[in-house]
Amino acid sequence: MSVPAAYLAVIAIWSTTPLTIKWSSEGPGYVAGVTGRMLIGTVICLIIVKLFRIEMPWHRRAVEAYAAGSLAVFGGMMSVYWGAQFIDSGMVALLFGLTPLATTVIAVMTGAESRPGAIKIIAIFIALSGLACILLPGSDSTGYENSDTVYGMAAVFAGMLMHSVSTVWAKKAAQGLPAMAMTTGSLLMSMPLYLLSWYVIDGTIPTSIDTRAVSSIIYLGVFGSVLGYMLYFYALRHVTASKMALLTLVTPVTALLLGQALNQEQVTATVWTGTGMIMLGLVMHQWGHRLRFRTA
Repeated sequence: MSVPAAYLAVIAIWSTTPLTIKWSSEGPGYVAGVTGRMLIGTVICLIIVKLFRIEMPWHRRAVEAYAAGSLAVFGGMMSVYWGAQFIDSGMVALLFGLTPLATTVIAVMTGAESRPGAIKIIAIFIALSGLACILLPGSDSTGYENSDTVYGMAAVFAGMLMHSVSTVWAKKAAQGLPAMAMTTGSLLMSMPLYLLSWYVIDGTIPTSIDTRAVSSIIYLGVFGSVLGYMLYFYALRHVTASKMALLTLVTPVTALLLGQALNQEQVTATVWTGTGMIMLGLVMHQWGHRLRFRTA
């Protein structure tokens, strides 16, 4: 599969993830929803590994890579699922739009990447200013007087930070590992933590689940946990960690549109203004160097 095709597929899957996360938690609760999703994904991955005889190395570097992946698969996703109870799906995606800044800073601090050029820094600043326009108190897009909303945003923000650390760490540790092995190993390492969390926090098996919730859990298990992560790790092997983080500057826009169309979530003028700034930042980050070249 070509890298651009994998990149676009990840955008499509991640655009639908925030909304289906909310739907999958309706009825069974967020812990059962995310645990069910990851259990389905783990079983599918193990079947694929067995059928196609994909090597699953367990040497020290491989275990480190799986641990790096599990930081996003368990830590990031558990935080996001908890926070998604209190905020709109579009807001979940928008908060993850902060990932480029966090990933770039972490990559530079750890020596994984060199300092970005001035145009890229300006581009990221413009995109983050668009997010600030939407998220800062006093905007007409969210109700910050509600403490649950603040807690939900903080949880998703924490999940974003864990995802950023995971991206930089996995980029370094997963050198040469097949994408399917990386996905399977990350899920296997995360699954005991999910089962333990479900037992401690919930511990009950839902007797009846809404059809939409079941469909969302299955969708997330197949596409979100298997295909999405497999394509993500595949693309991560061929591009820089900070460029992978640019996915989260595109998915907020599409997630907002899906939330508005399918879940009747309000999208105000402030949100669209911030979204336009995000897209401008993305364009500058991707093609700003050509503008500099032509004007030099």
